Amino acid sequence: MAKCFLVLEDGTIMEGTGFGSMENTSGEVVFSTGMTGYQEGLTDPSFRGQILTMSYPLIGNYGVNLKDNESEKVQVSGFVVRELCDSPTDVYGGKDLDSFLRENGIPGIAGVDTRSLIIKIRNAGTMKGAIVYEGDVEEHLERIRKMPYPSEGNLVGEVSPKKVHHFPKEGAKKVALFDCGAKNNIINELRKRFELYQLPYDTPVKFFRDHEVDGLFLSNGPGDPAHPALQETVISNVRKLKDDYPIMGICMGNQLLCQVFGGTTYKMKFGHRGANQPVKYKDRVFITSQNHGYAVDPESIQGSGMEVEQVNVNDGTVEGMRHKELPIFCVQYHPEARPGPADTRFLFDDYAKMLEARK
Repeated sequence: MAKCFLVLEDGTIMEGTGFGSMENTSGEVVFSTGMTGYQEGLTDPSFRGQILTMSYPLIGNYGVNLKDNESEKVQVSGFVVRELCDSPTDVYGGKDLDSFLRENGIPGIAGVDTRSLIIKIRNAGTMKGAIVYEGDVEEHLERIRKMPYPSEGNLVGEVSPKKVHHFPKEGAKKVALFDCGAKNNIINELRKRFELYQLPYDTPVKFFRDHEVDGLFLSNGPGDPAHPALQETVISNVRKLKDDYPIMGICMGNQLLCQVFGGTTYKMKFGHRGANQPVKYKDRVFITSQNHGYAVDPESIQGSGMEVEQVNVNDGTVEGMRHKELPIFCVQYHPEARPGPADTRFLFDDYAKMLEARK
């Protein structure tokens, strides 16, 4: 393994050892607080354009396998760990993390003081960075400072499917999924309950009328939920459809529905990423899995019909909304729980009941 460096836009330079594809990369440096679930994180489309740092000090000890992927490929731009396990327990007949990243063309860096790095991000906020193997580090620093944030591009357009995928289910309600970067296990939970149309994010309104769907579902996804490409497509189209269909949203879907009803979102200092976020819902606290860097501005939805009904116990940010009159609700976290606790998986059943009640 070769020597390499993690370079941050504030001038921080951390030396480490390369693994994976061992090539230069750049992106927004973020962190996850999960002890496990690194494979699901690496393949989660919501991490598109980001360099993912794991807070747990030993990563790779149970290897990787095909069944835990959340998409067809690794989505992160780079991976940062304190210590890489190069001899994992072969639980599922998989492979080691180094080989997995190398096959997917993604570089990683080990030996970094991740505790110090995460404290820096927590205090200063997420920032641009790069993993570099060659060239003058100072030159890379200047390049990082000049490059745009990945979220300024249309990241949803990179991960959304290019065509419609149909999953029949005899006798079941028809649900249309606006796929902005949906994780595999969201799709799996929907397929268990519904006949599913998995759609590109920019699918026009005519499709829903022509196929006589019963409900709409807005998925997770990467980047800025207020990006013009989303304003002009999925947000505009759902605004035209909202009075006619029950709707559920997850993660970015929560932020998109906020905007459908005239609200706004904002970028968080360092976001919520991990499988241990406490959420207060009614008279209970649920532990949830999350991956987002943007949040709903609660003041912006006042008088819109949407009401905040769930909040994060740690920082009070919006974790769920429901419309006062229409059959519409959304959550900021991931009830499909991959990785993470399954405390809130019942929300998929709540959505199914909502569709059944709609005659």
